[in-house]
Amino acid sequence: MGTEETEKNVKKKKILALAACALIGAGSLSSCGGGDRKGGGEGHMYGAALASNPESLDPQFANEPSSATVIKNMYSGLMMKDKDGSIVCCNAADYNVSADGCVYTFHLREDNYWFFDENDDDIIDEEECFPVTADDYVFAFRRILDPKMHSPFARYFMCLKNSRYISEGSYRTDSLGVEALDNFTLQFTLDYPCAEFLGLLTSPAAFPCNEEFFISTKGRYGLDDRSVMSNGPFYVRQWFYDPYGSNNILYMRRNEKNMHEGYDILPTFVSFSVLDSESEVKQAFKDDETECFSTMKVGGYNPKKYNITGQKATTLGMIFNPKDKLYSNAALRKAVALAVDRETLDKELGSDLKAAYGIIPPAVNVAGRSYRELASDKQFDVYDPQQAASLVEQAKEELKVSSIESVKVIVDSSTIDSRYLHILSQSWQDSLGIYIGIEDLTAKEFRERIESGDYSIALYPVRGDFNSGLAVLGKFTEVDCLKNAAGGADSSEAVMKCSTVNELVNSYTAAEREILQQFGFVPLFYKSSYLVAKDDNEDILYDPFTGAVDYRIARNYS
Repeated sequence: MGTEETEKNVKKKKILALAACALIGAGSLSSCGGGDRKGGGEGHMYGAALASNPESLDPQFANEPSSATVIKNMYSGLMMKDKDGSIVCCNAADYNVSADGCVYTFHLREDNYWFFDENDDDIIDEEECFPVTADDYVFAFRRILDPKMHSPFARYFMCLKNSRYISEGSYRTDSLGVEALDNFTLQFTLDYPCAEFLGLLTSPAAFPCNEEFFISTKGRYGLDDRSVMSNGPFYVRQWFYDPYGSNNILYMRRNEKNMHEGYDILPTFVSFSVLDSESEVKQAFKDDETECFSTMKVGGYNPKKYNITGQKATTLGMIFNPKDKLYSNAALRKAVALAVDRETLDKELGSDLKAAYGIIPPAVNVAGRSYRELASDKQFDVYDPQQAASLVEQAKEELKVSSIESVKVIVDSSTIDSRYLHILSQSWQDSLGIYIGIEDLTAKEFRERIESGDYSIALYPVRGDFNSGLAVLGKFTEVDCLKNAAGGADSSEAVMKCSTVNELVNSYTAAEREILQQFGFVPLFYKSSYLVAKDDNEDILYDPFTGAVDYRIARNYS
């Protein structure tokens, strides 16, 4: 074993011995913290836990919670959301928008730096740093729209000039409406005004990418600790993962070159243990090895002992197998939907659930407010037990049956306590004379059953890839089972072409209504995602949409 490898193993053991903490998880951002504090809480060594090895640290491609957490702590972009959910400048010093809303010009800060620890000595040498320029953003956006890249985020940037032609392979990527006017002036040209655009720039996909460094990685960009470069609060010092071993880690140090007024980086280190499941992360928290974790189910954690914050970022609704011999019938699906008394249901729910009439959950913000405050979902209430009963009789005639056979709705038990579905099951039996049972599954079993089509009805979770109604609605054009539920409805272009907040809200609402009228997706619950943290932590930020846990301004008072 070489000297360098021995040194790395020694460092790995030292890192693992550090007692501190956190985890990835599943808006605005949730923040743990509160109470009287002594001292500044700065300079803490955060140990953390990831529920899986990050698939990639490439912001233009990665799309799962473990990757999202590391990416959030390693990169930064033009714009960001503060802890209150407001969109503010980050690496942009300022920006202006043309009168027609189609040209955005950004003046970049000149004190945002790339850092790559070339000599691997944990010292930020001047020759290892260089400014992030407008060209780095140009290259990032060209990568997103390049059809060879297959970025999952391309569809969200179709407002950019020529983006559709580029994504289809008709135009070259250098015709994209993103241009470096000089080293620190970046200009976006849109095909049409887009009220969503600034929000889109806060997403990880909009982080910069340095072309020269990207090429130097020879196809391994984002896949190991020598193929990533930081322009954010922390840099990756070591990433060790053996799928057959334990003691897997991803160790990050503070990128002090990027500390400046208005951009604090408070912890000195973040050291992630790379585990194999969310249950292992929870166990690590119970064993006092981590400071926080994210979860969909928070039962058993005393809010007087822990800081628990949550946002309703997921909508759980019933989907129907289009090949099912009974529930492929439109009249029967509509009957089930019209028999749901959400007003009564809501009174029976715990605090982590709310009866859902619509598709877009309350955690989605528009102009700093919950979308559901701007557009009440009660407008989608279709409760009508009399019509529902008539539709059951119609379905029997169409199906040529005398009664409706019992089926089960499959449920991911890691997401929701199925006892609430038993309330609905009894209601359907009483009002419609049909029996729909409940089958609890593990997350893995649930995914496999959906993928294989082995279900009649499923309680399916819908959550956007980032805090946007566009991202939520986009799931109905991306996910096969939701495509079927939406009946081919695609509102993305109409939403993107909204130039004002009022237009955007109205477009979201119209898109929800179009999908709901198919009765292929029947919303039942808005579900919270949580960050659970020990009481001596403050300002660990959690994004329930991406699943990212952000430690940049975290304070620890232990």
